[in-house]
Amino acid sequence: MIGQVAAEQKRIFLTDVEEGSLRILSGILDTKPKQILIVPFVFEGKTQGVIELGKLDSFSPSEIEFIESSVQSIGISFNSARARRKIQELLEQTRIQSEELQTQQEELRQMNEELEEQTQVLRQQQEELKVSNEELEEQTHILEMKNKEVELAKSDIEQKTKQLELSGKYKSEFLANMSHELRTPLNSLLILSKDLADNKRKNLSEDQVESANIIYKSGHDLLVLINDVLDLSKIESGKMSVNLERVVLRKFAKELMSTFKLQATEKKLDLDLIFDDDLPEVIRTDSHRLNQILKNLISNALKFTERGKVQVEIKKQNKDKILFSVIDSGIGIPEEKHSAIFEAFQQADGSTSRKYGGTGLGLSISRELAKLLGGEIFLKSKVNQGSTFSLSLPIETNEISISEKENEVFHNSVDSIQNEFINYPTLQDDRNQIGENDKVLLVIEDDLKFASVLIKQANEKGFKCISAATGEDGLILTRKYKPHAIILDLDLPGIKGQTVLNELKADQSIRHIPVHIVSANEYSLELIRGGAVEHIRKPIHKKELDEAFNRIENFINRKMKNLLIIEDDFNSRKMMLKLIGNGDVKCFEADSGKEALRVYAENHFDCIVLDIGLPDMSGFELIQEMEKIKNGRIPPIVIYTGKELTKEEDKELQKYSESIIIKGIKSEERLLDETALFLHRMINDLPESKQNIINNLYDKDSVLFQKKILLVDDDMRNVFALSKILSEKGMNVLKAEDGNSALELLSKNEDVDLVLMDIMMPEMDGYETMKKIREISKYKNLTIIALTAKAMQNDRQKCIEAGANDYIPKPVDVERLFSLMRVWLSK
Repeated sequence: MIGQVAAEQKRIFLTDVEEGSLRILSGILDTKPKQILIVPFVFEGKTQGVIELGKLDSFSPSEIEFIESSVQSIGISFNSARARRKIQELLEQTRIQSEELQTQQEELRQMNEELEEQTQVLRQQQEELKVSNEELEEQTHILEMKNKEVELAKSDIEQKTKQLELSGKYKSEFLANMSHELRTPLNSLLILSKDLADNKRKNLSEDQVESANIIYKSGHDLLVLINDVLDLSKIESGKMSVNLERVVLRKFAKELMSTFKLQATEKKLDLDLIFDDDLPEVIRTDSHRLNQILKNLISNALKFTERGKVQVEIKKQNKDKILFSVIDSGIGIPEEKHSAIFEAFQQADGSTSRKYGGTGLGLSISRELAKLLGGEIFLKSKVNQGSTFSLSLPIETNEISISEKENEVFHNSVDSIQNEFINYPTLQDDRNQIGENDKVLLVIEDDLKFASVLIKQANEKGFKCISAATGEDGLILTRKYKPHAIILDLDLPGIKGQTVLNELKADQSIRHIPVHIVSANEYSLELIRGGAVEHIRKPIHKKELDEAFNRIENFINRKMKNLLIIEDDFNSRKMMLKLIGNGDVKCFEADSGKEALRVYAENHFDCIVLDIGLPDMSGFELIQEMEKIKNGRIPPIVIYTGKELTKEEDKELQKYSESIIIKGIKSEERLLDETALFLHRMINDLPESKQNIINNLYDKDSVLFQKKILLVDDDMRNVFALSKILSEKGMNVLKAEDGNSALELLSKNEDVDLVLMDIMMPEMDGYETMKKIREISKYKNLTIIALTAKAMQNDRQKCIEAGANDYIPKPVDVERLFSLMRVWLSK
């Protein structure tokens, strides 16, 4: 009702009011009205409110009129009151805003004051900045001037750098070309003069031979000079590489001194080596460069010493360095010349050069090489009081230059074995008490405690014992004393036991001697394949040692060796019996697998020859059955078959070769050789015809005989010299003067075995020619050895990349060339 009245702005009468509506309350009264009047009060057409009046009786007309006349005033008053309240609120708000404004004005005043201060400071700073800018402009101008000067200097430096690079390039090219132009005629000169000096046909007089030797020596001296110039150039350009390796000091020093003994003897000078006891066994450096330095120092000492002695001392300088000193009693060097003699082409004075010869490059090269090795050279000398040149080197040289090869100094080659003992600690043995009928055992072992145990045990078994602590000494003692058996360790100083075994079995005069490996290394079938009798692993107990010595003794005492031949073809068996049988070998025959197993179970055999194609079972099935007999200890088996093995057979063979010594061969010659190796037969005790068969197998030049060689070189002097020595070895030589001729000759001679390719040729050089050859599919595997007289760094790599298999520099070392050819032609 209230809302309706407010909305419609019309009064409403209510009579008979219901319970719950308006009630009249006072202190003494509480009742409901009889009538209720609800009247709106309006101002300017807007409802300002509603009045609800209740009465106990009915409203009279005058009352209603009064109420209606009053509501207009009430509306006006109500609106006025509301307006006054609004005005009051606005006044209060204005007051608050006025106070805030006053506060802000105060803050603004303070800020203005601060701003004025800052403006003043800014004016001062602007003034200072103006002054600074003026100074900066002046400095900028100066800097621009300097920058222009720097740019000019930089441009000048870049131009000079380019000139230096160009000069270096021209120098390298000049050296390469000079090397080529000098080495090319030297090549034929050295080859032919050496051929004449050897006088193979015995048709030259002694004077002619001497003349040829002089020509060869002079050519060789010229080659040394060329190499010195090239070495100095490489060092100056930073292209000299260092190959770090383990160097056994005593071995190295002995070999070094041996090269000068003859020269010292001819000059009647004493040449001594003093070796301190506290030196390390091994140092790590570049043996070739170290040898080059010391050879130069010793050579100079001998050259400039007329009487007295030259002494080489090797001792520790401190815990990290070693000192090599070359001391002579020669002419000495003035103190003011101590620095000059280390410069290129310098000697103490001009008369020295005239009297003693030489270029003065040696010491310069030696000094630079010493720096490369992380060391330095010192000089102490006075005129007529001799000189001492000392080389200080680190015991452990760090990686210094381009490459490092962790190789042993001693390579697996017969050439590296010298007939000179290494001064290495060893034990007292029986070498001076050996009688004609004594059984001799050689122990090659560097562990002196274990070696003494072996010697004691050997003596108890009735052996006379010889001891060697290095592989080198072991080989020398073997060749000298021809022991009945050898006990060999693998981890030896210098050459390793594997190499010693290879050398022993490659020498026909000693290959029959049984070698027993006693080592901490893992068991290796390769050692047994190489000819060792057994491989016993350390640590070894006394019982095992007794059993090993019993086997050694039984092997020596058993003069007759047993061989089992398993072959179903009668004629083949008889051929093998005739080929292998000879007094010291008892041959047993079997024509089937069943018969072979019976014979094998009843006898002890040292070697078996087997044909894998048997009538009742395959060779592989036979091997399986043999493994079940005698605890699986099968002797070496030589597979002898005239047919090619299938892939399946070869795969099966490889499976057994992991536990059994199996060698597949085809020729009768190899059959005789392999059985002789495993039976430890002395070659000299065989009939002459059989000796010849084996000797021919090991004739190192037989691989060269009748081989067709294509020689490509534009210099006819070289062609003549090389073709002459190649022909003397029984080779057929085709000659081509350039790359095009070589390709044409190859197209007409598809059976060429090897190509010797010169690099520097007109029109098509060796690099391009080799690439052209490799593009032809049938020549992808043809062996090509590059010959070059440039001998500059990276030449070998460039040759290999162009298609060469190997590389040899000019002047050609004939023996090295033949060695390379043997290696490649035997592959």
